[in-house]
Amino acid sequence: MVHHDGIRADWLGYATLRLETPAPDAAPGSENGGSSTVVYCDPGRYGVLSGEWPPERAGGAADHHPQGPAVEPRDGDLVCVTHDHHYDPAAIRRVASEDATVVVFEGVNTHRIDRDVERPVDLPHELRRVDDEADIAVGEVIVRTTAAFNHADGPHVDASGDPIHPEGFGCGFHFTLPSPTRDEDIRVFWPGDTDVLEGHAELDVSLFCPPIGGAFTMDRHAAADLAAAMEPELVLPVHYNTFEALTTDSRAFAADVAETGIPVVLSETWASPVS
Repeated sequence: MVHHDGIRADWLGYATLRLETPAPDAAPGSENGGSSTVVYCDPGRYGVLSGEWPPERAGGAADHHPQGPAVEPRDGDLVCVTHDHHYDPAAIRRVASEDATVVVFEGVNTHRIDRDVERPVDLPHELRRVDDEADIAVGEVIVRTTAAFNHADGPHVDASGDPIHPEGFGCGFHFTLPSPTRDEDIRVFWPGDTDVLEGHAELDVSLFCPPIGGAFTMDRHAAADLAAAMEPELVLPVHYNTFEALTTDSRAFAADVAETGIPVVLSETWASPVS
């Protein structure tokens, strides 16, 4: 569990990021009642939320992958999905509240997914499909999307030489959330499954949540270099040590980022999203 300028952030495992802003009446000096805002990004897969351990294909519990029980908090006001690999409708049902809005990248295609999954349109929630250049408002949250892909001439290609995540296959999410402790909003960036791309370093980011597992995304070295160039207020890595291919040294990553003078934190102990 991580607190940053009044919002709470939890890495719940794999790519699952949970963000929560407190209710207005819980903020210091607030006089108005209200409810908190909860955002989930890429919920589920590999035992996350379903309590199945060790994660499938992990070959034993990973060193620092958060391990929690089966939970169905159903407290999410906004649930976002970056691409096919992270589309898990069962997990969406576990976290989404009755009135939730589900934002899914337009390229998510259930006919292409090698798992038995229901279509996004069949989920019992308001659905919004987005491309990788979206700029929308969902309640008090501004949701912007960014491109997310592996470079065709880079190391993250399959056996045939094609990018594992080709251009147009997915997106990243940049959230603007109201801060309960300061006038300026909090800007959270989860890049999705991607290499470092042109424009990433120029984004205005308060909390940066990069994937650091390598293999299918930027590795810890590229993520640390991006953090140094981006200069966020805090770095919280995700998407590592879920299974063997994603094994990385998160403490070395933290040390590299800290050496640049940027605060970094590891959230490697699973915390229930239900307070």
